Amino acid sequence: MRIAFTAVLFCLSASAMAHPWDDAKLPPDKRAELALKAMTEDEKLTLVAGQFGSMKDGWEPPAEARMGSAGYVPGITRLGIPPLWETDAGVGVATQGHTRDKVRERTSLPSGLATAATWNPQLAFAGGAMIGAEARDAGFNVMLAGGVNLMREPRNGRNFEYAGEDPLLAGTMVGNEIAGIQSNHIISTIKHYALNDQESGRHSVNVQIDEAAAKQSDLLAFKIAMEKGNPGSVMCAYNLVWGDYACESSKLLNDILKKQWGFKGFVMSDWGAVYSTAKAANAGLDQESALQFDNQPYFAEPLKKALQDGGVAKARLDDMVRRILYAMFANGVIDHPVQIKDSDYMAHAAVTQADAEEGIVLLKNQNNALPLSPAIHKLAVIGGHADAGVMAGGGSSMVYPIAGNAVPGLAPTDWPGPVMFHPSSPLRALKSRLPNTEIGFAAGGEEAVNLARQADAAIVFVTQWTAESIDASLQLADDPLVAAVAAVNPRTIVVVESGGPVLMPWSGQVAGIVEAWYPGTSGGEAIARVLLGEVDASGRLPATFPRGIEQTPHPVLVDKGDVTYDEGAMVGYRWYDAKGLTPLYPFGYGLSYSRFKHDGLTATIDNGKLKVSFVATNIGERAGKDVPQLYVGGRLAGWQKLELKPGQSQTVSVTIDRRLVNAMNGVCEIKLGTSSRDLELTASVRVPPTF
Repeated sequence: MRIAFTAVLFCLSASAMAHPWDDAKLPPDKRAELALKAMTEDEKLTLVAGQFGSMKDGWEPPAEARMGSAGYVPGITRLGIPPLWETDAGVGVATQGHTRDKVRERTSLPSGLATAATWNPQLAFAGGAMIGAEARDAGFNVMLAGGVNLMREPRNGRNFEYAGEDPLLAGTMVGNEIAGIQSNHIISTIKHYALNDQESGRHSVNVQIDEAAAKQSDLLAFKIAMEKGNPGSVMCAYNLVWGDYACESSKLLNDILKKQWGFKGFVMSDWGAVYSTAKAANAGLDQESALQFDNQPYFAEPLKKALQDGGVAKARLDDMVRRILYAMFANGVIDHPVQIKDSDYMAHAAVTQADAEEGIVLLKNQNNALPLSPAIHKLAVIGGHADAGVMAGGGSSMVYPIAGNAVPGLAPTDWPGPVMFHPSSPLRALKSRLPNTEIGFAAGGEEAVNLARQADAAIVFVTQWTAESIDASLQLADDPLVAAVAAVNPRTIVVVESGGPVLMPWSGQVAGIVEAWYPGTSGGEAIARVLLGEVDASGRLPATFPRGIEQTPHPVLVDKGDVTYDEGAMVGYRWYDAKGLTPLYPFGYGLSYSRFKHDGLTATIDNGKLKVSFVATNIGERAGKDVPQLYVGGRLAGWQKLELKPGQSQTVSVTIDRRLVNAMNGVCEIKLGTSSRDLELTASVRVPPTF
């Protein structure tokens, strides 16, 4: 009997461990090496060539793909290697291709800029964990998230996918989102590597920038995000950098990413960003994504031919596959196979609402126009389709909301549209909270002016739609409407739903301005709660708002040839400071419904680390969230987001990343304030030569 039982155990063990790389006790690089050695060349080539997961120009994806998805890489069934099922993007599970009748209705986070505006890494992680869970539940094990391109160009149509203009803030927030996504045993990318800072001419512009300056700005943002998130994959961009396409740049991929930074995962191309076979493979590209988007397939039969004629070494193919396998093992993709099931959408809506609430920025609050009093008699709500929902950005990252588009039919209805409104109505949310207030709505025109004239306060919603593949104007079409309403109602409050900074020629005429970004699935509820003071206005700007486009480093967009970033590392607020320009609203700025005081700033060098401490106190009459910011050498070097009750104090300690000190010797000044332009306290510390 004992012999039979032992035999059964042996059979079970052998079945569970069909392959040596299935042993989860082994490190992922060892498991990858074992699986690689068992592969034929054709199987290796299978893993380096992806397919589009949707219909395109006569292309019909295989039945194993998730129809309507961004991509599919066949697995190796013989070896127990699952396919890679890939979904866009950084705000949730998106639907792609001509499958509008089969869209996935999922939860959308607020835009990446809105999340960055929370200055709350914990919220970024929670949001990533939420959308990663929905990706997994929808059958995806790769999420094309992690956009961290810096905002050099405020008109960039994809700014809403990214995290602003500062490398520390952007890298920290995006890195935490990536970590949250990958906590679901799926792979997240980081993108678009590198210097993909505009949509105009995105396949043709050649970015020129001093390498050292790039490593102190755009590349530093990637490095910080990778350190905090450890993404399984890096997605290389469309544009050229230093004369080579990003997906053919040995300097970017081999030298900086893999050798200097020690990246062990794989580099995948953006969709349509491959332009060669041997050059791309030898430069460090490991996987061609959705080859149907390229001019021709480059990593399928052409790569096999290049291996035969010696244009690409077989050892290079092994490195490509080893990296893909490593990312799959390291992130649990193989040990925890995805299974399609329902998600908890109510719980997820609460996650995105918390994100939206903390990301909303109060820019102006003259005479305490906000929060609105529940005792207000007549309120006018105007414009922005506020009666129906809240705006979302367009392109591949767009998430189709549960219950569908609240304002269907707005042009463009096809790529990069459709223009999407999530069905979370600010008007409806306000009415539910103000049962004794007479609230009227008007879309615009003379009706809106008449409604505002008779109201105690008027809230004007204005929108700016931005999308992948096109750059945007900073001028709002609703500027005349705001001016007309403000002329008849001195208590006019403007709520801006935008993909990034916008011009505000009416800023001096209105009592309040609220930047709500694209606030996601529960955006209407979040806006109402901030307007009514149910939560503090605690967002802070992750990007500078200019007074005019002429203040920016590149007033004229270049859509082909060289784009020279001669401002170097002086991105965003650092440019304004260097040129002595006064923006409309500076980086880091945002008002609260409470008031805070900071004192006791000290700085020390302790065991080779620069440590800063201070005390923050709520001196207001209500609870609120403070975001004290530390600057070294004119750049953000640290911050904390604090929730404080009236009268409450908290001691804050921050360790400054030595890369932000620029290895300076001598006396280092640390400044503390509430924005890049409002720095209240200064402390000095002597930095030793060995720092």
